[in-house]
Amino acid sequence: MSDSSSTDRGVCLVTGGSRGIGAATARLAAARGYRVAITYLSRADAAREVVRDIEASGGRAMAVQADVGVEADVVRAFAQADALGALTLLVNNAGVVGGVGRLEDVTGEMLDPLVRTNIVGAFIAAREAVRRMSTRHGGRGGSIVNVSSGASQLGSPNVWIHYAATKGAIDTMTIGLSKEVAGEGIRVNAVRPGIIDTEIHAIRPPGQVEKMRQHIPMGRIGTVDEIAGAILWLASDEASYVTGTLLDARGGI
Repeated sequence: MSDSSSTDRGVCLVTGGSRGIGAATARLAAARGYRVAITYLSRADAAREVVRDIEASGGRAMAVQADVGVEADVVRAFAQADALGALTLLVNNAGVVGGVGRLEDVTGEMLDPLVRTNIVGAFIAAREAVRRMSTRHGGRGGSIVNVSSGASQLGSPNVWIHYAATKGAIDTMTIGLSKEVAGEGIRVNAVRPGIIDTEIHAIRPPGQVEKMRQHIPMGRIGTVDEIAGAILWLASDEASYVTGTLLDARGGI
């Protein structure tokens, strides 16, 4: 993170930034010169570790406890992040899978937190980001990167169609919002990871991840750092003419 002190890119807020892709993205954003705010639901220890790592490398960071499925929590998290300065990057990463099973076994009780976290939370966070970044509101512009999933295209039958459907909603929001704010200095894109080495796949049936790996053309599972790299590229000046894009990072599948 040696370059974090030489380049100030504004503030990056990562929802669900205490573990996995979110934590890797927070650390890389700090290395690229962002001041970083992360939200976490329950793992305060992991969130503090991310903040310590960033600060130990000369960056600035904060962790805010928030349930992204609760609008007031999202609003509060953004308000606290304002203390770091002007928001220029939102990474909508927080998400849950809502259990594993066939659609015939899905219940309303399973769907409620899934929809609130994966869809409502992402929409409210994007709203708060637009209100801060948009030149229409006096902002300096910026970037929103939504973390979707390859499941939105593949459908995830027999596992989590319900989860895949929420990510399909994020894909649609990405496309629509990108057009809505393109003239206001904001680019909106999404990354659609495939099978990545995170805790999310621990709930899959035994042996399923290995079977899926065999169908990946690149022959391996992806890493959180590879997804973080894709996210930060979409937010970078190198992607200055890229908006409304759904970037697949799935090893070819």
